[in-house]
Amino acid sequence: MSDASPTSLRASLAGRTVLVIDDSEPVRTAFEVLLSIHGARVVSGSGAAEGLAQLKSNPVDLIIQDMNFTREARNGAEGIALFHEIHRRFPDLPVILLTAWTHLPTAVELVKAGAADYIAKPWDDARLLTCIRNLLELQSARARARELLAERREAREALAERFELCGVVYESYAMHTLVSVATQVAHADVPVLLTGPNGAGKEVLADIVQANSSVRGKPYLKVNLGALPEELIEAELFGTEAGAFTGARARAGRFEAADGGTLFLDELGNLSASGQGKLLRVLQTGELARLGSNHTRTTRVRVIAATNTDLRRAISEGRFREDLFYRLNVIELEVPPLAQRREDVLPLARSFLKEGFELTGEAERTLLAHAWPGNVRELQNAIRRACLLSPERSISAAALGLPPAAATQEPLPDRVSIEQALQRAGGIIAHAARELGLSRQALYRRMEKLGLRAESLRPPSAL
Repeated sequence: MSDASPTSLRASLAGRTVLVIDDSEPVRTAFEVLLSIHGARVVSGSGAAEGLAQLKSNPVDLIIQDMNFTREARNGAEGIALFHEIHRRFPDLPVILLTAWTHLPTAVELVKAGAADYIAKPWDDARLLTCIRNLLELQSARARARELLAERREAREALAERFELCGVVYESYAMHTLVSVATQVAHADVPVLLTGPNGAGKEVLADIVQANSSVRGKPYLKVNLGALPEELIEAELFGTEAGAFTGARARAGRFEAADGGTLFLDELGNLSASGQGKLLRVLQTGELARLGSNHTRTTRVRVIAATNTDLRRAISEGRFREDLFYRLNVIELEVPPLAQRREDVLPLARSFLKEGFELTGEAERTLLAHAWPGNVRELQNAIRRACLLSPERSISAAALGLPPAAATQEPLPDRVSIEQALQRAGGIIAHAARELGLSRQALYRRMEKLGLRAESLRPPSAL
């Protein structure tokens, strides 16, 4: 039985326009009566020409189209041609195909090509209404997502007009929030702590803070503490006096060199206990002493620190000073991994492409399916490698060199699992696919391979 109550159906269909394209006047009338009861407006056409004319003159939310429009037609070619024309002109408009069992393979192929669903003649009213409701709700959700994306782009453009964003590329709400906060705290003369996994984009946030700070024209130095031997980190930061250790010469450290500006300390978790104590002193008093010297020097430096280390855990394990953590943690910006902001994958990938190169649809789907354990850095390397090795300027999925997504996914459901899911869903593909964790298209392909038909698996009460 359908789980769609009259109230929920009316809420979904009220005010929506459905275009019915069928050569049978009784069929068109039946749809008009059925849908108008639930508040929908129905326009119709007897064939491809009338259907396309209705599309041109009416704002339509969903289409129900037959596969044949003339008495002589039996192979579905007319419906195939019409669907492709509609999909070319209105790629986001959901199309439900009306089909007989003889046309099922064709309908399945059209679903793979972008059709929303198919309904067999004679149709079941409850299933049809539920299918329409689901598609209209999905369409509304997608429209809202597009609106939010447009709003976010406008907000990003407005932010870029007011602040220097250092070429940062993003679409996600998470990154927009981080970038906005970075611009807000840039003028405050306080330390900033950037946390998150390696390669997620902490350094570009540091650049944004510096570029919009009151010391943006002053020295801006970067030190990767993870790339220095532990015994040289303190010398690099605080400087040395001649003879401080074998071969040591008198030279200023990064804190002295950055006086009046900003020092970016990457991989902060690698700093030794001694170095942590000296860093705390500089932050508290602005004073430091070079290695091998008792002479106190003063410096005024804004510190931006970054780490992929869980500093709170390091504190509990005695590996990091709690007082230093709270001194650095006046403002903390946590950068999420790329896997948690999928909206950023394709914009970033396109920004890394060499001029003249483009991604195929298959390549884009592969990029979205990948887990990106190496985050933005891994994505950048994958795109650069593909541009170098691809024989064509249209980069294919194979050129990306990424492992198949299926290798990390659960096995595809077997025949029994699909049959049970379809029976519980009353034969409604969208519901069964959601339960099985598949897209509708993936479930159709799996059913086709196993020789399953959704209509034959509906419970008797729904027939």
